[in-house]
Amino acid sequence: MKTAILTDSTAYLTPEQIEKYDIRVVSIPLIWSDKTYYDTKNMGINEFYQRLKSDKDLPTTSTPSIGDMQAIFDDLAKKGYDDVICIILSSGISSFVSTLSAYAPEVTNIKVHVFDSHITCAGLADEALLAGKLNAEGKTPTEILAALEAERKTMGVYFMVDDLSHLKRTGRLSNASSFIGGLLKIKPILSMDIQDKGEISAIAKERQAKKAYEHIKREFGQAIANVDYPIRVTVFDAADPEAKKEWLTDLKASFPNVTVDSSIIGPVIGVHVGQGTMAMIWARDWKSFS
Repeated sequence: MKTAILTDSTAYLTPEQIEKYDIRVVSIPLIWSDKTYYDTKNMGINEFYQRLKSDKDLPTTSTPSIGDMQAIFDDLAKKGYDDVICIILSSGISSFVSTLSAYAPEVTNIKVHVFDSHITCAGLADEALLAGKLNAEGKTPTEILAALEAERKTMGVYFMVDDLSHLKRTGRLSNASSFIGGLLKIKPILSMDIQDKGEISAIAKERQAKKAYEHIKREFGQAIANVDYPIRVTVFDAADPEAKKEWLTDLKASFPNVTVDSSIIGPVIGVHVGQGTMAMIWARDWKSFS
């Protein structure tokens, strides 16, 4: 039996990670001024955020077509794969999971397993890397899916945005109507209900970025205080390298027993959160699974 691991581009995996763990990546479409771009392929991060700041016509996102997915499945089947595990960004912010889940039973040349990550960005990357690692070790699809569920149960996320306008515009904020008022000159703190629907909600607000970070750091410390497994936390940014450097430096000093990584918020997720967003996702260290 031969199994393939597939995720989408919002995991923002590095080329080295993709090659090492033999992960297939399908790019999420981004539509801007009636032109379609593909996440991480034909629009660079710097170009994207510069244009997002200046362009009056703002972008939207879509999902890969069923035709594109079937082409991937056909190629995998021709290469001798029996199963493909598709680890997809949260159904709470995208219809990709539901669309692919509805189509999967119609695929006859390979068994398609759809896993709803309930997360995106670094959390999605952790899940994809876990699956790739276990697949390389010879685990079955059933064993890999069970490990993914176990990993997801340990996951948490907090992030802060400069403003909520992008999340409100694209409809990705579950409690927008109750939180939009009175947000002038504050830093909204948000999370995703990973253990439920994987939706985004605003949970707190602070007057300064520093206070918002301290709030997030405090919540993170409380969340991992009593766990009995190793933790990996990833800090990732929407084109704010200086803030990311500060977060990374402080977290490494404050939590010496935690593995601290860094990543990015690329164009497709940037459509919804905007430039200047800072985030951290943590979970049981995927390298500790066996």
